Amino acid sequence: MITDVDTTLDPLFIQKSEEAYRNPTEVQMSQIVLPCHANHCGELSAGQLLKWMDSTACLSAERHAGCSCITASVDDINFEHTIGVGKVVNIIAKVNRAFTSSMEVGILVTCEDLYTDRQWKVCHAFATFVARRTEAGKVQLKQVIPHTQMEQMEYSLAAERRRMRLIHAEIITDLLSSSTAQLECQEYQDAVPAERTRVESVELVLPPHANHQVSTFGGQIMAWMENVATIAACRLCNAHPTLRTIDMFHFRGPSHIGDRLVLKAIVNNAFKHSMEVGVCAEAYQGGEPLRHINSAFMTFEVLDSDRKPRTLPRLRPEPDGKRRYQEAIARKKIRLDRKYIITCKQTEVPLSVPWDPSNQMYLSYNNVSALKLMDTRNNWVLTSEKNKVRLYTLEENHMLCFKVEMYVSVPAEQTFHLLSDLRRRKEWDRHYEECDLINQADEDDTLYRIATPSVRKGGKGQDFILLASRRKPCDSSDPYLIALRSVTLPTHPPTEDYTRGEVLCAGFAIWEESSTLTKITYYNQATPGVLPYISTDIAGLSSGFYSSFCACSQFLEANKDTDILWKTFCAILI
Repeated sequence: MITDVDTTLDPLFIQKSEEAYRNPTEVQMSQIVLPCHANHCGELSAGQLLKWMDSTACLSAERHAGCSCITASVDDINFEHTIGVGKVVNIIAKVNRAFTSSMEVGILVTCEDLYTDRQWKVCHAFATFVARRTEAGKVQLKQVIPHTQMEQMEYSLAAERRRMRLIHAEIITDLLSSSTAQLECQEYQDAVPAERTRVESVELVLPPHANHQVSTFGGQIMAWMENVATIAACRLCNAHPTLRTIDMFHFRGPSHIGDRLVLKAIVNNAFKHSMEVGVCAEAYQGGEPLRHINSAFMTFEVLDSDRKPRTLPRLRPEPDGKRRYQEAIARKKIRLDRKYIITCKQTEVPLSVPWDPSNQMYLSYNNVSALKLMDTRNNWVLTSEKNKVRLYTLEENHMLCFKVEMYVSVPAEQTFHLLSDLRRRKEWDRHYEECDLINQADEDDTLYRIATPSVRKGGKGQDFILLASRRKPCDSSDPYLIALRSVTLPTHPPTEDYTRGEVLCAGFAIWEESSTLTKITYYNQATPGVLPYISTDIAGLSSGFYSSFCACSQFLEANKDTDILWKTFCAILI
């Protein structure tokens, strides 16, 4: 059933003018939850919801691609509420961005009470779909053209989410191998043997389980996996568990009608109020060997009569299950980092978050995403302009942001390389007194300590510990980005000589206007530590911003040939 849904519950689907414009890839599904969809507690089965979500997202992907599509992966899903029998489930899906042959589809799930006319968000997710090959060969997807500010925001963030998906498995593997070496399995009295929670089940893939290309629906596989995971969780606690999260997972291969799907689940570890269940799906036909289809990690809770999480029994791993037990502890920390850093709104995240290798990927994502969000806003107010250097301000949610915009006759890539190294910023920015490189985390992320002079005569200077994250364009519609935010490091605590300042979001967006002309936009979400340096400019009492960015322009012009020579020299050495 297709209907109109109030999508104001989540900014993912807010449109600037909903009545006048509707995204051409948008698909909506509404379903009344019947007893046949529910478990014995009268709540919608999470597996059934996953099937509906996958079907809606697939229809959206196929509407954009013009051909059949298959589910490739699903990002983390956090279920905020359960849904009772008699309620209406509303699902909206739309394509955020298309790449060569894959696309990201955003999915929003809300629940509606028909008797009180109330709606609330259940979850939102991002799924990646791949267009299937046709007789003509590999499909080249058309680009998504964003029309509203929110569509532009999601289009921009989709590139950053894709980058994280591509490196996710490798980084998780590295983090688990380094973390589990330091963990030990604790012994508890009356602990439940892990072997008691083991579940194995087989399903025969029939035509109702498959799409029009006779491939098993990704949502159907997820539903079967959720079913065996629920049984495993129930065996640990002897009560009905509630699914709270599903970690990001990828489909490793296809399944077809006639396949026997072997589903295995076991509780990997139990914590005070939650447990992690590992699930694996494998397929075979006849006497052929098993094919790995998918693996996932699901987190369950058991709720009491007040809907509060109950204390769970402890788990005793078997000798061959100690690795799973230890990895579950490491994954829990990674999961908390991911939820804390990525899913929080900017106003809910502390300015300085502790940095370490285990959360580097998520801090980098948050850093770049915050800058992209600022770049997509279109309600900036021009405060002053001098010789084509413009200062804009934006006050939103009790937060003041500013941006400086100018053009330089230097190619965009050279501009990006010259501005990326913060150690050179003191050559043009009088506020950068010292800049020390602390740690080159990888090619894209660097940690710096910045020292700035005091604004008041005789006062203390400030210092900042900054994470600088660089991004090259995903395609011609993206800018080069240099994102900055404060982090904390145990090796660099505050000192008596400086007041420790903090930066929530700052950085450069560098747009290629032509082969020789570049637009530079500098953004800063003004915090108490930053505001004194810009307040007189915003009030119109000074034009210090103009002097700084004129010096920046001169710095870029003077060094563009040097940068070309250096890159040529490096290329020769390589």
